[in-house]
Amino acid sequence: MPLLPAAVLWDMDGTLIDTEPYWMAAETGLVTAHGGTWSHEQALQMVGMGLEDAAGVFQEAGVRMPVHEIVAHLTAEVTAQLQAQGNPYRPGAVEMLRGLRDAGIPTALVTMSMRSMADVFLAQLGFDAFDVVVAGDDATRPKPFPDPYLQAAEALGVAPEDALAIEDSPNGMRSAVASGAVTLGVPLMVSLVGTGADALWDTLEGRTVADLTDHFAAHRAGATR
Repeated sequence: MPLLPAAVLWDMDGTLIDTEPYWMAAETGLVTAHGGTWSHEQALQMVGMGLEDAAGVFQEAGVRMPVHEIVAHLTAEVTAQLQAQGNPYRPGAVEMLRGLRDAGIPTALVTMSMRSMADVFLAQLGFDAFDVVVAGDDATRPKPFPDPYLQAAEALGVAPEDALAIEDSPNGMRSAVASGAVTLGVPLMVSLVGTGADALWDTLEGRTVADLTDHFAAHRAGATR
């Protein structure tokens, strides 16, 4: 009998859905509206960052708005795109979520996006995929701090080291690693080399729950020797 994770903890943006182009367009529009410039390289630095921390960067780039207004503006812009276009799923993500449900393995969504945006994603997903949601406005401290993953594990009633976390960004991966969870990186726009990920997969497409559990068992066994 393979060693199963007590829960699988999922990032959202970039991991389950490819919303990064939506965020980058919203960021560019915001900065240029205030007379600044915003490069693709700058946008890549924001991937996986907590929105309040990101707001401080935009203020430094010339955006003359309070932090809460920047967060609300960007969230509204990206949410509108999500509603208009539908969830832009990453390959294999929905199939893996359904497989975990079928296998009876608890799941949590751990995102730095606001809960209002997470709710749109969940409504469009069309099935009850998560037992717990920890959003950006729920976290005591944002990624890369471990708090969001620790909060999700606590809400599920599992030890963090008995869980598997899936991430696409350096900030998110550092958060997951710091929580003590077994980690899996599925990078999208930025490299996860050097972030401490237990493994990196190019895609979830063609992968099964058995692949996830094999990965978890191998790394959990190694950690407990």
